[in-house]
This record gives sequence, C-alpha cells and structure tokens, in this order.
Amino acid sequence: MKKILIEAPQKLKADICLPASKSISNRALIIYSLSGGRILPRNLSDCDDTQVIIEGLRYMPETIDIKAAGTAMRFMTAYLSVMRGTHTLTGTDRMRHRPIGILVDALRRLGAAIDYVGEEGYPPLRITGQKLAGGELELAGNVSSQYVSALLMIGPVLEHGLTLKLQGDLISRPYIDLTLWMMREFGADAEWTGPDTIEVKAQPYKTREYFIENDWSSASYWYEMVALSPDRDAEVKLSGLMDGSKQGDSSVRYIFSLLGVKTIFETKEEGVPQTVTLRKSGRRVPRLEYDFVNSPDLAQTFVVTCAMLNIPFRFAGLNTLKIKETDRINALKTEMRKLGYVLQDYNNSELVWDGERCEPQPDAAIDTYDDHRMALAFAPAAMIKPLLINNPQVVTKSYPEFWSHLEIAGFEVKSEE
Repeated sequence: MKKILIEAPQKLKADICLPASKSISNRALIIYSLSGGRILPRNLSDCDDTQVIIEGLRYMPETIDIKAAGTAMRFMTAYLSVMRGTHTLTGTDRMRHRPIGILVDALRRLGAAIDYVGEEGYPPLRITGQKLAGGELELAGNVSSQYVSALLMIGPVLEHGLTLKLQGDLISRPYIDLTLWMMREFGADAEWTGPDTIEVKAQPYKTREYFIENDWSSASYWYEMVALSPDRDAEVKLSGLMDGSKQGDSSVRYIFSLLGVKTIFETKEEGVPQTVTLRKSGRRVPRLEYDFVNSPDLAQTFVVTCAMLNIPFRFAGLNTLKIKETDRINALKTEMRKLGYVLQDYNNSELVWDGERCEPQPDAAIDTYDDHRMALAFAPAAMIKPLLINNPQVVTKSYPEFWSHLEIAGFEVKSEE
C-alpha cells in the first residue's frame, strides 16, 4: 500500500485485543537468551522490532540486519559484546545515521571489542564477543534510556557485575525501572543504590516461564480515538492491560483523563492482565502543559489530539525526538501544518501550539517518514475529517494489526495508489 484513505464511523464501539508490549518483549528476549535460552517467553510481540531480535538470536548469522529497530540495535550491541563469536550488526539507511557512539564507548570501557565498519560513531558495527570483567561505569543520564538498559541487562554475566553511575538529568526513567524489574523477575540482583547509581551484582539469571503483558503504547491511539470521536457514547474495550504496569507509557491513562477520557478496569486486582474500558468523561482542561521526559513516545499522540480538540499546549522533555526513527519534532510541525495547525519548537526539546492556524492543504496526505508512530498518531484524526496517509505499512514496526483493528471498529480503510 502506498497510500490509504481513512474514514471514521459516526459511532465508536469496539473490543480490541492489543498487541503484546514491544518494550517488554525485547527485554525479555535478551534476558531469556542470557539466562540460557531454555523457556521462550509467551505472548511475544509480532511486530517487526521484536521479530528481528528473535531472528538474530535464533540463527546468530555473521551479519545481523536489525532493519529500522533502534531498540534491537542498542540491545544487540551489548548482548553480542558478551557472546562468543564475531558478528556485524547493521540496519536501514536511517539506522546507519542514528548515533550509537555513547553506548560503544561505554562497552569499550568494559573491555568490549567493537569496531565501526563505516562512519565513526554510527552503525554498522563489527563486534567480537568475549568475557567482560565489568566494574564501575559512568554514563550521562540524558542519553537514550535504551543505552542504560542495554548495559544493565548484561550486568549479571559480567565477571564483577556492574555499577552504573548516571550523571546529570535522567530521562525516560520508567524504561530503566522496567528493565531492572524484569531483570529481578529472572533472578538478577539489580537495584538503585542511590539517586544516580545502579548496582548489578554478578549473579546469573535464572531460567523461568514468562508471560508478556499487552502494550500501553498501542492503547494510546484508542484513547485518542475516544477523545476525538463525536460520539458522546463512544466506548472501546482493550484487553490484556495491567493496572500498576511497569510500562512507562501506562501514564497515558492519567494524561488522557485531562482530555476527557476515563479508564475503567475490569477489576481492582494488580499484576493480572485485564480488560480496560475507555469512555468519555465530559470534562477536559482548556490548556495542557506536560513534561514527556519519562514517556517521549507519547508526544505525537498528544500533539495531534490536543490540536484537533483545539486545546493549546506546551510539551517539554522532547529532546530525544530528533534522533528517533525520524526527526519527530520537524515531522510533527510539517504534518500538522498540512492540517492547518502552526506549531513552534524551542531548544530542540519543546513543542508549543498557542492556537495559531493556517490554511489547511486540501486533500493533503500525511507523510510517515518511515516512522510507525507518525502513522499511528495521525490516523485517529480521521475522527474529525477523512484522512490520507502515505506509506501506512510502517505500523508493522510496533502494531502490525492496526489497520485491520480500525476496520473492526467500523473505520473504512481504503487502499489508494
């Protein structure tokens, strides 16, 4: 499909089984392999990002192509550093322009043998795995949390464990806490020992059965649909979510409560997958200010939602958006202008909409920039008017069944050339 036209139903009522969490799946696979790889985690995500890790771990070819999966690049770089053998780790053209020097430098300080195949500081990487001593390591706290998670997950197999000191402001802490929680689930001794220090002891992982909960990030797009739907009785039921989830994007339920969407759990029991019902509350704030430093992947969803609801906003904590699958700050400014909304950005870390409008482009198609979240975040805007989206297949990176799920919910999704 080169382009699709999305038309929304007048009434929104749907029961949706969300995909498994990509974040948890990817971490579970690395830890599973480091634990000996005997019991494969259940309910693994079927998205592209998880599949490339599965394929890489299963076959361990000399060249491992992780395509556009940033998480896989970071996690596999650390993983291959402690596994016997020599491998080249590569990806798409965009991936070969996403920096990885900070992680490589950190691993080299631990004794890892990693060489750049091309440009210094960027993939592809040539990695020769070996036993690493570990020890104490300092890392800036304002870099990708995936660097931190990649280092932490190999901590238990290092000869002397790992003490990681994070300097300066810390971003995306919930993702680091998710990693530590999962490591402990597999028997690791890993914890915060101070406000900026994490200690991982040289205590091997234990093999165990593990079930992956469903994805709160994917839930965010259904929250957006309920918020934007003209149907006052709109209702969406989402299965497989956990109250008290360690997923950072579970904060979506609290932020959307400010935009008129209430969350009703099937039961009050924590730690058990449940069905969640989304309905309109009839109450929303006139302006939204929020710091997305702990959940930057939600920013696109809320940019589109607030603008379409005519709610001015100031969103901070977006400094990692420029090095994602695309430069998401510029992409959002460009695509929102097509719909008639003029956004401003400041210091490469804030996006602001103060209500300024421009003439929308008639029959404009939203470009997705090889970024799944551009397609996923803009699609619910069809609730306001029919919407064209270019290269919609990018959703397979995290939510392969998204378009078919829209059709289940009553949307018309038409392929156009």
